[in-house]
Amino acid sequence: MSASDQPAGRPVALLARPGAARERLKEAVLAAGGALVLEADPNQLDAAALQAAAPSVVLVALEPAVEDALERLEPALDSPQLELVFEEAELAARREGWDAQRWTRHLAAKLQGHDNVLPPGHEDDALAVPEPGRPARPEQRHADAPLQFHVDEAERRSDDVPADGLYVPPPAGERPGVPSFEELMASVPVTPEPAPVAPLIPPELPPPGEHGLPASAAVAPAPVPGGFHNWSLLDDDAYAAPLAAPAPVVEEAAPPPGIGSLLAGSLSLVELEPEAASGVQGAVLLLAGIGGPDAVRRLLGALPEEFPLPVLVQMRLDGGRYANLVKQMARVTTLPVVLAASDQAMEGGNVYILQDGVTVAMQADGLRFVDATAPLLQALPVEGSAVVMLSGADPELVPAALDFAGRGGWVAGQSGEGCYDPEAASQLVVAGHPAGTPEYLATELVQRSFG
Repeated sequence: MSASDQPAGRPVALLARPGAARERLKEAVLAAGGALVLEADPNQLDAAALQAAAPSVVLVALEPAVEDALERLEPALDSPQLELVFEEAELAARREGWDAQRWTRHLAAKLQGHDNVLPPGHEDDALAVPEPGRPARPEQRHADAPLQFHVDEAERRSDDVPADGLYVPPPAGERPGVPSFEELMASVPVTPEPAPVAPLIPPELPPPGEHGLPASAAVAPAPVPGGFHNWSLLDDDAYAAPLAAPAPVVEEAAPPPGIGSLLAGSLSLVELEPEAASGVQGAVLLLAGIGGPDAVRRLLGALPEEFPLPVLVQMRLDGGRYANLVKQMARVTTLPVVLAASDQAMEGGNVYILQDGVTVAMQADGLRFVDATAPLLQALPVEGSAVVMLSGADPELVPAALDFAGRGGWVAGQSGEGCYDPEAASQLVVAGHPAGTPEYLATELVQRSFG
């Protein structure tokens, strides 16, 4: 196939301010095989121009200077035909060498719709990510397999099967049909039922005095010793009823105590176990920082819609623009994404963006957000909770995460491949805790939550 016969790349619109980040992203789009149809500054672009370019992928370089422009372009960016790819402008400007080539491979995988992100010649090094659930049984794999061609082949080859002397196949074209059930029943010989046999009744004995028998003949003769005439089913001796035992003397029972005596006495109630709190008892905490937005988006995008636990996202942002982070995460996950507020009860299956000064506390009705300065890892209950450290997580939180794991909690970190700042997550790996890509960590969380 010649170069002119190859399909054109997907149309890509690059929204970034002029500078090093924009140039690096442009080079990556062209190297990944994308067709750059629009390259503009979001602050100087209107929604009509973006729609007129008709891109299928929009690559946005995130930085505080373009957040207001992205809110203005939000009606055009929310189009279902568009696929949004976000990248931090600061990271894109510093990315070079091997790191730039790796990001280009990831971008090419998104543009071309495949999962191969390995360098050329390393396709066999990919490890299969385990999937939850039991493997398919052999009968399940062949449930939809067609069988008609096997039946047709057996019909064609039935005449070639060798036969013995007990069965002589009919001539070709004279194969009899299969008899019906009624025909088979009619061919069965009917066996006549035997005549009923009258029961044997012994003849009646003549009354005494008839046929010359004296009346005394009715009396049985005396049994002969040693013969069978002395056998009997009844004892000869008369039945003697046993003497009735004297009835025991029953003393008159004392009347039951009145209600007044019961109230005056000492009554004690058995203490009942306190009812368990009906609210949320555990949560998943995601800790991230520089390079973390992409990892958080990938992990949240891999969680199913029926994920039962609340997910807390703690990522420090310059300027505290957490409302914009809520909008960005809501585009990549099927779970509801909200901004956590004080005195708000947690609900399972929601994603909460934690802003500064908000932590959690266990109360009578379950976990609830409160205004406090206490460390979040110490307030999070161990039972039913998990902590995941992603790219850019604060290394100072590693001791608290290890203490959380020492008390029985589940702790994991993002692996070095694809992780921009793996310092905190690498310390968890050295300590023997699980690690992997954000998609793999999401699979582990699903197995722990539904297992």
